[in-house]
Amino acid sequence: MAPEFLTMTHEIMSKLSPSEYLAQLKAQQKVDPSPALASVMAELDSLDMSDLSAPAPEEKPAAPQNTPAPVSATRPTAKGEAASQPAGSSAAAGSHHPANSPLPGNAPTPNRKPAAARNDSYLAELFDRVSNLLGEDGDKKTAYVPKAPATLDEAGLAEDDLERLILKFLLSKGASSGRKICQQVRLPFGLIDPLLKQWKYEQLLDLRNSAEIGDYVYAITDLGRERAKRYAEECTYFGAAPVQLRDYLYAMERQSIAKQMVRETDLKRAFSDLLIAPEMLDKLGPAINSGRGMFLFGEPGNGKTSIAERVTSCFGSTIWIPRALGIDGDIIRLFDPGVHEEVETERGEGIFDLTGLDQRWVQIKRPTVIAGGELTMSELEVTQNLQTHICESPLQLKSNCGTLVIDDFGRQTMPVDELLNRWIVPLEKRYDFLNMPSGKKIQVPFDQLIIFSTNLEPKDLVDGAFLRRIPYKIEVLDPSREHFVKLFEIMAPKFGMTFEREAVEYLIETHYTAVERPFRACQPRDLLLQVRNFCVYKEQEKVMTPEAFDFAVDNYFSVM
Repeated sequence: MAPEFLTMTHEIMSKLSPSEYLAQLKAQQKVDPSPALASVMAELDSLDMSDLSAPAPEEKPAAPQNTPAPVSATRPTAKGEAASQPAGSSAAAGSHHPANSPLPGNAPTPNRKPAAARNDSYLAELFDRVSNLLGEDGDKKTAYVPKAPATLDEAGLAEDDLERLILKFLLSKGASSGRKICQQVRLPFGLIDPLLKQWKYEQLLDLRNSAEIGDYVYAITDLGRERAKRYAEECTYFGAAPVQLRDYLYAMERQSIAKQMVRETDLKRAFSDLLIAPEMLDKLGPAINSGRGMFLFGEPGNGKTSIAERVTSCFGSTIWIPRALGIDGDIIRLFDPGVHEEVETERGEGIFDLTGLDQRWVQIKRPTVIAGGELTMSELEVTQNLQTHICESPLQLKSNCGTLVIDDFGRQTMPVDELLNRWIVPLEKRYDFLNMPSGKKIQVPFDQLIIFSTNLEPKDLVDGAFLRRIPYKIEVLDPSREHFVKLFEIMAPKFGMTFEREAVEYLIETHYTAVERPFRACQPRDLLLQVRNFCVYKEQEKVMTPEAFDFAVDNYFSVM
């Protein structure tokens, strides 16, 4: 391991004892079993950490004139620290860091406190230390972790916002325990419990019976029901409490695709299930690292869509996105199970949520959003359901920090010029403006790799000004003869067949070379499917034969 690794380890151990650090790192390894973290664990297990058992001495500011010097060099407790702090000192007042913001790199190391005192800031600081330890080549999943808010102000919510959500939930449910209400709005019990008691005092809720320790079952009253109905007329949403735009912008900046550098090994891993020429990988790699956009063009059936679908997996990491955004009273649903793949993580429940995570956020694989010929202009704008008044986010917002694929570009129902005019500025500036139903215009990141996949020549579709903003134009060529034969060899076992080179050579000479028919990457799969169906119909063994290929070609190319 490099010497700088050991130096960094000593710096980290000055803030945590070795046992604390190893315990936390092992816990993180269960959540994140990445090769980089496994390597770090193996290295730590082999180190002699006896010299790190005590924290490094800290520089202490000179004591004020009337303040007695400490009588012991032992580490103070959290209670002792508060008691011994000089009145009016900046340390006593503390400095507030907004939720999810990292600690400054040159900030003095705080005195060690019990985990309960350190609370959520301790968890985020630990993640930052592990990220620093792994360096640039480490897994990026721990680069950003949303911390559970300690106050409503940190959550960016007002009591009125939660009143609307919870009363509408109870209007639908009738009655629920405080724990289940917390699960519904995805907020800590400590924030919700005082509000429930306040609303009981205001006669919006009533107690049915006790539930878990310190919890009760709450039912909505007639007064609460009337108020909930008024709220439902404005918007029917009562899911996870929304995240504020400022927190979303910060998260996107921390997880930006522009910060993800793809290496050749990453590309080979992502395309391991495709037979693709090394020259094509060498073209794709720099285009992906640009984080801006590319054209994939070429004849149909050569794998442009398959290539586009695998690009995102090159980054090999996950991101956190909010389930919903709240912008001046409007609720925008961002998490979409149809395009986002959730990553299972340890999630706490109700009163006993000890994960330190903000449950309003969901961890997903970097998204790949594909829009084909059905793409319309409305899918690129915030749309509001007129019955529920819930807003849906546009495709470019759902694909932030991932990949947006415009498949069959040029064949959309909307004119190409209309799409280009909509995106020409975002492609250049890397941000977009969205119009809200309230009339407000908001600025959001336009932070995804955009891939335009088309069977047409890009220069015949768009003008030079737009082509300039898409720096990479990559042609997906027809496979070579050797490549074509190899595809049959790869696909044969998937159809329960044994590869027969003589039959494939017969197919090529008779039905390709003789008639000057070009190879297409999709044809081995399609022809073998025809051969399998022919053999099943004839009740024959599934074998590649000239007869079977003659039948398949006659069906497949009859109008081509």
